[in-house]
Amino acid sequence: MGFSMQPYGIQSMLKEGHKHLSGLDEAVLKNIDACKQLSTITRTSLGPNGMNKMVINHLDKLFVTNDAATIVNELEVQHPAAKILVLAGKAQQEEIGDGANLAISFAGEILQNADELIRMGLHPSEIISGYNKSIDKAIEILGELVEPGSENMDVRNKEEVIFRMKAAVASKQFGQEDVLCNLISEACIQVCPKNPANFNVDNVRVAKLVGGGLNNSSIVHGMVLKGDTVGTMKRVEKAKVAVFVGGVDTSATETKGTVLIHSAEQLENYAKTEEAKVEELIKAVADSGAKVIVSGAAVGEMALHFCERYKLMVLKISSKFELRRFCRTTVHPVPDDLGYVDSISVEEIGGTRVTVVRNEEGGNSVCTVVLRGSTDSILDDLERAVDDGVNTYKAMCRDSRIVPGGAATEIELAKRLREFSFKETGLDQYAIAKFAESFEMIPKTLAENAGLNAMEIISSLYADHASGNTKVGIDLVEGVCKDVSTLNIWDLYVTKFFALKYAADAACTVLRVDQIIMSKPAGGPRRDAAPGGMDED
Repeated sequence: MGFSMQPYGIQSMLKEGHKHLSGLDEAVLKNIDACKQLSTITRTSLGPNGMNKMVINHLDKLFVTNDAATIVNELEVQHPAAKILVLAGKAQQEEIGDGANLAISFAGEILQNADELIRMGLHPSEIISGYNKSIDKAIEILGELVEPGSENMDVRNKEEVIFRMKAAVASKQFGQEDVLCNLISEACIQVCPKNPANFNVDNVRVAKLVGGGLNNSSIVHGMVLKGDTVGTMKRVEKAKVAVFVGGVDTSATETKGTVLIHSAEQLENYAKTEEAKVEELIKAVADSGAKVIVSGAAVGEMALHFCERYKLMVLKISSKFELRRFCRTTVHPVPDDLGYVDSISVEEIGGTRVTVVRNEEGGNSVCTVVLRGSTDSILDDLERAVDDGVNTYKAMCRDSRIVPGGAATEIELAKRLREFSFKETGLDQYAIAKFAESFEMIPKTLAENAGLNAMEIISSLYADHASGNTKVGIDLVEGVCKDVSTLNIWDLYVTKFFALKYAADAACTVLRVDQIIMSKPAGGPRRDAAPGGMDED
């Protein structure tokens, strides 16, 4: 007789195949370790000299980028605690569009310091209480570091926009920020509505065309569609536009019918009536004054024949999102049933045929940045830099306050928080001191990524800040500490505000966990597989 031991305790309660981790060693420190691993990956990509990561996702698509949001999105992180950090990074990306790396790396750093405190014997709840005090204090100090007078800005002044956007773009494309900021700021100002708070990021499009170099990039007031027109008409100017979502073709009847034909004349007449119907449809469009037909689905051959006869240009846009953007581009200043464009022409850029839709009079609702580069992965990375720039513009439309960049703000926060921790009594003070120390991660990482001696840089920063120069940060070009206001390196206040807030929230969430109970994963297909046929937006 086989002797089988009856399960007891939590095993007897849960289904077999489950995992149960509890206690400091198994749950808390393992969670912290997983988060540390994730932040180690993103940390080396922080700042202008950040290294690129090569990520190949489950669909064999290659990403070469130093954009933390893209990296963690494509990594498919499985560990539940590290996922919390990924969510913090995503929240930052959606809220501000920049600073995801700061949020993830900083969260990893404060968790690593919490690990040391736990090993010293502090209880996680004491650390959480200290961290909560620290983040409140840090945000209060951050408000004091705002550059006076920066809360008022004219979002249509190109100089001021570039001034605030430069740091965000430089962190993605160091050395090319001047060219990119010029393009991005011009495109953003072009589509900025009367009330800047309603700025829509989707109105600045990016068209990536392989060939040439970044200096060949340009801006089009309107849209650039990849692909050719359907018919032989390749250029129209000052034209009205009719958009059909369902396609231009003879439609089959819903019910099945049988037509009995007795003679050749009847067959001929049957074909002619079909032709007459299509011609009537196309003629009605031509009579309405439209010179361009845009179809969301297939264009039938007979319909195309009549379009050619009436000299109508035919465009096919199969993505319904792209079709909506096209409609936004062709809105007429005078409310009219038909859209209006200044010109639609087929041009060849770097061997690729594209249809350029220009609409400079019509309320400038959509603007496209045409990016040129030698390979697809370079273009993808340039597109991410443009996205960051556009998102930064949106953030500055809501709140244009700025704080010193180049790690000047972080060192000042570290210095002031350390002073604050000395005033605290109780065990919180150790957590606050560690939180303050975590800010050193940013200048240290910036210096290491640029190949400088991190210890020297940090001590010289502390020395400068102790003597009252709160704007001294790292000049990464020369590798020395300088006043960043003379170098024009500024970061947006909102980016820092949300990044620190999300990082602290994520870290406290991870620290609050003391047990992990995972049931046996179900078989069958993965449930988060994306449905097919979605367009990239």
